[in-house]
Amino acid sequence: MSCLINNVPRNRLRNAQRLVVVLIMALLLSACSSDNWRSASRASARLAPDPLTTPEPVIQVYGADAWGWRGWFAIHTWIAVKPENALDYTVYEVVGWRERRGLPVLRIEQDVPDRYWYGAKPQLILDRRGDGVGELIDKIATKADEYPWKDSYRVFPGPNSNTFPAWIAQEVPELELELPFSAIGSGWAD
Repeated sequence: MSCLINNVPRNRLRNAQRLVVVLIMALLLSACSSDNWRSASRASARLAPDPLTTPEPVIQVYGADAWGWRGWFAIHTWIAVKPENALDYTVYEVVGWRERRGLPVLRIEQDVPDRYWYGAKPQLILDRRGDGVGELIDKIATKADEYPWKDSYRVFPGPNSNTFPAWIAQEVPELELELPFSAIGSGWAD
């Protein structure tokens, strides 16, 4: 008969100990990697043109894997604009945690346009430049002020981060923005 410690066979005890060690290691690794995504989340993916060498107006729409497990099937989208001769980009995006802090979920700030999103590298969804883009930037700014869900956020079915770019696409059809299927919540704007 195998040796029992508190009525548990020794091989089961070893397996349980191994499992605990693996879980502790996973937690430690995730804590270490969380610092990496925090520092990388402000870093440029080098997809946006440098405003110092690009005088023309620019509109870009980005999507990156959503944070955490949601990233397995969904993306987070945002819009970045740079008016003619501007030295900075303005980023328009909806961020859900802002609601819990009593802030509007629609964030409009000068920011890195193509930054990593919680460690996920963004993909370029739309790139518009040159003639007529300045007028589109003005329309985006005007419509952002009219966005009906500035203070509302729900992961599913919406309104969420993908609802804002989808709503802008409806309100400014000449932008010709089509979000991918993985932009869950974009249908909320319909």
